[in-house]
Amino acid sequence: MTLARWTAVDEYYGKLLMPPDAQLESALEKSNAAELPAINVAANQGKMLMLLAQMQKAERILEIGTLGGYSTIWLARALPAHGKLITLEYEQKHADVAGENIKNAGLSGKVEIRVGSASDTLPALVGEKCPPFDLIFIDADKPGYADYFKWAMKLARAGTVIIADNVVRDGEVVNPNSQDERVQGIRNFNEVVTAEKRFCATAIQTVGSKGYDGFIIGMVTE
Repeated sequence: MTLARWTAVDEYYGKLLMPPDAQLESALEKSNAAELPAINVAANQGKMLMLLAQMQKAERILEIGTLGGYSTIWLARALPAHGKLITLEYEQKHADVAGENIKNAGLSGKVEIRVGSASDTLPALVGEKCPPFDLIFIDADKPGYADYFKWAMKLARAGTVIIADNVVRDGEVVNPNSQDERVQGIRNFNEVVTAEKRFCATAIQTVGSKGYDGFIIGMVTE
């Protein structure tokens, strides 16, 4: 099997299950025009996130890693009229592009973008004693995943779903001697997840237009 075949299958299901969407297509076009890295989730993955949020009946969503707001739009679409999504982005340039994309999608009233290091913005959220989130999506710098997860647990409740993207890294996650800090970041994250007895999780490997990777999906149990 090849990347070309995986991409063809993504395109096949995209045409079947995801009709053309001007707002999402515009978000990708504007992100590309601004030269943001093309590391957004694929369309079928974005819709999966939306469906998971809808199944969860999420009213409050936290996203760690905004980029151009593509996944933000998918997630925010799952929220009810009174719902709220807070998304954390390190780069001001990315946040500016995302803000325009979210506005174009008609979702500015539901989405708040906070700019800065998640190592600062996550503790700030805890300090604000904000209500717990129903779903948390982690898709940021991999070396930070372990710390982000620890903070996410402080912002969760029993029943909160936590999803982490890019946890397979072309299969390199099984290599304890990898010199890639992103791989080691994921391995450290996995150790923290395994040690957290209040979190029940599984890992899903994926192939598609974004290559070979995967998610960890779990739920806070207490």
